[in-house]
Amino acid sequence: MSETTARPAFPLVISGPSGAGKTSVADWLLQRDPDLVLSVSCTTRPRRGDEMEGVDYLFIDQGEFLARRDRGEFLEWALVHGELYGTPQSFLDRTTREGKVTLLDIDVQGAMQIREARSDAVLVFLMPPSVEVLEERLRGRHTDSEETIERRLSAARREMKTAPVYDYLIVNHDLDATREAVRAVVEAERCRASRVLSMNPVRSEPILMEARLGFEETSQNLERK
Repeated sequence: MSETTARPAFPLVISGPSGAGKTSVADWLLQRDPDLVLSVSCTTRPRRGDEMEGVDYLFIDQGEFLARRDRGEFLEWALVHGELYGTPQSFLDRTTREGKVTLLDIDVQGAMQIREARSDAVLVFLMPPSVEVLEERLRGRHTDSEETIERRLSAARREMKTAPVYDYLIVNHDLDATREAVRAVVEAERCRASRVLSMNPVRSEPILMEARLGFEETSQNLERK
């Protein structure tokens, strides 16, 4: 990415119960924003349908997963519905250097680990309109057993209690409106003053040099205190 097109980069975490619309929102954003990339997680769960290695997930066995975890290669990892999931640290480091907003579709356990490890992360929680609507969506998939559906509903109730600690909370009444709301979050965070001024002002915006001087002075004064 050239100096004149550089934009603030940060991790964008989208969480919510299974059936809340995370995948639909993420896919839509990725299709419309060339500077947004999906984080490819490692998982021990079996591949589903037409999922592709290295595109949807990195599918590895439990032994390899645990070895990578013990070497500290994961920024976050979690046990979800009996399977292990983890975000490789190296992937996020690389995409951030490239000026990409990295989208992470992860559960609340992973989101809290990201928050602790990356102060620049932006956390968005998608909430279903009601538990009844969520149940209808899960049953409408016709892919899960009754036991799995009940387990997901129980997990959803626990996950929704964590929503207040996220930066943004969006109730997904309407998918189109929810997509636009998340896109608005991304654009607003790209314009956050601290992000813009922490970068080297680009040649196309020399006026930012004036603001950057004030930003540096303020930062130095805070450090002294």
